Amino acid sequence: MRVPLTMLVLGVSATLAGCQAQPQEAAKPGRPVLVQSVAFEPRTPERTFVATIRPRIESDLGFRVAGKVAKRLVNVGDMVKVDQALAALDATDLRLQREQAEAEVKAATAALQQAEAELRRIYTLRRQGWSTTAALDRQQAVAEEARGRTARAERALMLAGNALSYATLTADIDGVITATQIEPGQVVDTDKVAIRIARLSEKEAVIAVPEAQIETVRTGVASLSLWSNPDKRYEATLRELSPSADLVTRTYLARFSIPAADEPVQFGMTATLTIDEAAAAEVARLPLSSLHNQGDGPAVWVISADSRPVLRPVTVAAYQSRDVLITQGVNDGERVVIVGAQKLDPGQRVRIVEALQF
Repeated sequence: MRVPLTMLVLGVSATLAGCQAQPQEAAKPGRPVLVQSVAFEPRTPERTFVATIRPRIESDLGFRVAGKVAKRLVNVGDMVKVDQALAALDATDLRLQREQAEAEVKAATAALQQAEAELRRIYTLRRQGWSTTAALDRQQAVAEEARGRTARAERALMLAGNALSYATLTADIDGVITATQIEPGQVVDTDKVAIRIARLSEKEAVIAVPEAQIETVRTGVASLSLWSNPDKRYEATLRELSPSADLVTRTYLARFSIPAADEPVQFGMTATLTIDEAAAAEVARLPLSSLHNQGDGPAVWVISADSRPVLRPVTVAAYQSRDVLITQGVNDGERVVIVGAQKLDPGQRVRIVEALQF
């Protein structure tokens, strides 16, 4: 049966109308990428060491004469002033020696007076012709010997007086007692350390430095914070670095001066010494997965202001086990693709996922 032309046209129109009524396919979403913000930081992080507060000058004091300790006048931790008595020996024998020296001086002085009087008498007789030249020469020799004996006796008296004064051990600086190694009744010799005293005016921090950190310690900028007050920092300056390593620990002893040390900085306290590398180069640390190389050198995908990836060449300072250190090519705050970089094209639509940074 033949279909009329009018009905055929109406059927085609209805079919086309039905097709137009169907919804259009939704636009494809952008490729998801994980990004990380660029943050430049010193290439070498700060180093920290455990330090102990010590006095710069610590003197071992001892008696200059041997004897038996009669009394000790100070204890560990006592504050002392210059010329303050610290300990004393039994001075009985030393007083007897001084008295003996005084007696020798008196005897020598009397002999000198007699010899000089006899010399004056012989001079007078010699001028009158009643004495010989030989007698005059003999008396001059006797007088000279008497003068020498008197001088020796006076020096012996001075030495005996000094020895008696040495029986009392006194402080030679203002400081604090850090050790006592004598007790009353103990017999000590001149080479025995009796009391150790530390100068209060100069304090320093002492650390043990591994061999690999010697250059950092020598050239870095140091600061100090006490464990008892970590919020306050003190400037520290390297004063001395040991030229040889400790035989047991294989570390080098370093001493740092603390010019602004105040009352809270006490001897024996524990502190943290922080050393920042001087003029350290700054680098951006990114994962190795962020690098993309098409044969023209290393590059990274940077997300532009319109959220499109842009391939940008970078300068790599070093490759590490998981990260790459970049010195040029990116700026602080820019977002770099760290996952999915190998499957991107310039200007491609992407969906950004921020990486968590700890």
